[in-house]
Amino acid sequence: MNTFFTIIKYDYLQRTRSSAFLVTLCISFAVAYTFIPAPDTNYSTIRVGNFQGVYNSAWFGYVTAIMTSVFLSLIGFYLVNGSIKTDIDTKIGHIISATPITNFSYLLSKVISNFLVLLSIVFLIFIMSVSLFFLYNDGHPFEFMLFLKPYFFITLPAMFIVATLTVVFEVFLGKHTVVQNIIFFFLFSFLLMMPAKTTSQFALDFFGSKIVTHQMQLQVQEILQVNTLNNIGVGYIIKTNQETKKFVFSGVNFSSFFIVSRFLWILFSISSIALISPFFHRFNVTEKRSIKIVKKAFSVSKVKTEIVLSTLKKIQVNYSIVPLLKTEITLLFRKGKRWLWFLNIVGMVLLATLPLDIAHKIILPIVWFLQVHRLSDITTKETTNNVHYFAFSSYKPLSRLLVSKILAASILIFALALPLTIRLVVMTSVSDAFLVILGGLFLVLFASILGILTRSKKLFEILFFLITYANINGIPFFDYFGNHPNNTILILILSVIFLLTIFRLRYYQLKNN
Repeated sequence: MNTFFTIIKYDYLQRTRSSAFLVTLCISFAVAYTFIPAPDTNYSTIRVGNFQGVYNSAWFGYVTAIMTSVFLSLIGFYLVNGSIKTDIDTKIGHIISATPITNFSYLLSKVISNFLVLLSIVFLIFIMSVSLFFLYNDGHPFEFMLFLKPYFFITLPAMFIVATLTVVFEVFLGKHTVVQNIIFFFLFSFLLMMPAKTTSQFALDFFGSKIVTHQMQLQVQEILQVNTLNNIGVGYIIKTNQETKKFVFSGVNFSSFFIVSRFLWILFSISSIALISPFFHRFNVTEKRSIKIVKKAFSVSKVKTEIVLSTLKKIQVNYSIVPLLKTEITLLFRKGKRWLWFLNIVGMVLLATLPLDIAHKIILPIVWFLQVHRLSDITTKETTNNVHYFAFSSYKPLSRLLVSKILAASILIFALALPLTIRLVVMTSVSDAFLVILGGLFLVLFASILGILTRSKKLFEILFFLITYANINGIPFFDYFGNHPNNTILILILSVIFLLTIFRLRYYQLKNN
């Protein structure tokens, strides 16, 4: 039992002390600040027709709980994913495998550690929501239970499910990070779009938010004296010219069936860990791989060959960037499973055939998101593979090695967007095609600078997923590929700043490593 709690403790401390967690925490604070808009802003986060709730304790508590459940489920998977892989890379897993702890106890400890990491962020967002209540309050009393109740029944079960999903995915798809990312992306989108209007459907709601939005909808229908009202939005909704009306939302009396269903979600998550524990490799993967290598080396050693030095090819020195560029492009092309290129080809076909608006707004960000595993380690793979000293001592590591990496990734991104770029040149204008190219360059530079700053690919994966989902849902602020031309100047300025900062930071690393 001591081993169980020790794994939880040190795994939690390792996560919370990482730079990726600290940056994610700052981002969570910034995003949580927008969950309840200031009274004079031009957007809302939950809106029923033209109605918005008055800023009382119930509205603050339930709205922030719903937004936290959705937002943190969105980025939480990428934040806590990879805990088993970390134990493999650091060789801690070999020590754990030698202890008497069972597979179930180890996997459950990872789930609880993941949950505690997410719970820490939830707690800080909760504090932020209470602070915003006193900042925006217009005379309504503070009722603590109206804050605590929705977080307890809505947000916390959702976080536990996300924490469990990361472990389940790692057990079955531990070597295939990109597959995990893609599956979760579509699973998240599917669960978020599932309709829920009945008691049984509310119980199946992963996020636990639809019972609250349905209650808000019924309350507005009663005010308007109508039977149906489908115009309800959750997210960042720009206000229209129509006057926003207010209604008093007093919270939701959760039924016993719904409360039991939320605990059943947690029980189901724990049961799934028990079911998959027999399939856990218990860190025996690398040993099997080494055995195969030894056998192969032994079979080769039987063949006696004489090496004649005069027959060997002479070494040709080439300081051009072209060989490096070819190598980087080859590495990007071969990275990941080959069948993923089938998805890329399908995406390119859709970019060439679907209506231009859909291809630009939806298909392009999805096609680029499928390259997250290729972009995330542009500037970190040397450190990950412990060859950074060799790479940094190469000939002109800035103007040759770093430039070749950025150029290779840019060529990949531009090639995938080529069908859309050609259509934009033919059907609209060259400037629209230029915005797509600028967006691709910005994406590569964004991945590069985050990799250099954090020396990890996790933060980019988190932010890229968030940005992609926001673009698919049409939030103008997150557009980076020309769908909303108003962001062009900002993207151009950020690209220049990123490019200069990347070279400056890498120069600093070269001098201090």
